[in-house]
Amino acid sequence: MSAHILVVDDEPDLAELIRQRFRKQIRDKQLEFSFAADGMEALSQLEQKVFFDMVLTDINMPRMDGLSLISKIRELHPLLKSVIISAYGDMKNIRSALNNGAFDFVTKPIDFSDLEITIQRTLEEARATRLAYDNQNKLVDIEKELQIAMQIQQSILPRHFPAFPERKDFDVFAKMIPAKAVGGDLYDFFLIDWDKLGFCIGDVSGKGVPAALFMAVTKTLLKSVALQKHTPGECLKRVNKVLHAESVSEVFVTMFYGILDTKTGQLAYSNGGHNPTYILKENGTLETVAPNGGIPISFIPDFEYTTSELTLEKNDIIVTYTDGVNEAMDAEENEFSEERLEGNLKENKNSSPEKVISHIFKQVEIFTKGADQSDDITMLAVQFKG
Repeated sequence: MSAHILVVDDEPDLAELIRQRFRKQIRDKQLEFSFAADGMEALSQLEQKVFFDMVLTDINMPRMDGLSLISKIRELHPLLKSVIISAYGDMKNIRSALNNGAFDFVTKPIDFSDLEITIQRTLEEARATRLAYDNQNKLVDIEKELQIAMQIQQSILPRHFPAFPERKDFDVFAKMIPAKAVGGDLYDFFLIDWDKLGFCIGDVSGKGVPAALFMAVTKTLLKSVALQKHTPGECLKRVNKVLHAESVSEVFVTMFYGILDTKTGQLAYSNGGHNPTYILKENGTLETVAPNGGIPISFIPDFEYTTSELTLEKNDIIVTYTDGVNEAMDAEENEFSEERLEGNLKENKNSSPEKVISHIFKQVEIFTKGADQSDDITMLAVQFKG
């Protein structure tokens, strides 16, 4: 693509000299020149929305001189680079031009070798400036998109605790710190019956609005299916089938879904490729919930998710989390790790879901020491109180 240069000068011979000097570049479509006799005519061409990469302008011209033109260009077209043509030794006007936004200058009589070098340097700067501007606009668009994603994510997740203040047979707490490049972490909890608490945690692949929207659909779909009183494995199977059919891209979600019988402590669960789930005992010992062979949701349309069962003891806490916890990094890119997570969980005796999660979040904060957070950090804990 050729660079378009507007030459502003009232000397009639300059246009022909430029065409001759740059005839090869013009023929090869590397450069294109337009001409104006003064500042007013130049502004008229600029107002016609013709795209120019740079302006080469004389200082002394009728109607509007070059200094006034440069000031107008700076005001109306801040990305447009300008080069001033000045009499040799006219440092006052050269300084004034540079102070008013001119990128460079050439002196009369024009040395065309010097002019060619100046044009090349100015065009390179113009391209760099426009690239930086385009990138800045992209960053602004990305920032807006991330704000939308964060709003979607925050608006759809339950955030008011205690969630069931009237209930003494169980307790639940969840917390999420979204990353700047918002991911698709999700959690939810809801009563299926008076004595059946459904709860889930998940992590959608990808970032931004697509991940947030997929998260919202997944969460809504799971709750809708769960309230029909299916087993956890059947719930994941139905959600998987719908999401696989409707997904337009290679997006998937890992998920753990459990149903707690708040009278007996029986836990039915299914794990769709998610992180290990723990049971924190009242004395601080930690058990890992056995995985049951599930794969991430939206991978294979007819995958059979199974339901496993176990029985909790009084005051046991089920601890779930997303990989933003164990993969949180410090400044040296060391991971927090599952081993460190397990060690910190064991520090909690006679605790509650809120205290456990708050403790882990504090330890992650201390470990990362202000390093950039690359992923959502999410935890959900449920305590059977009997």
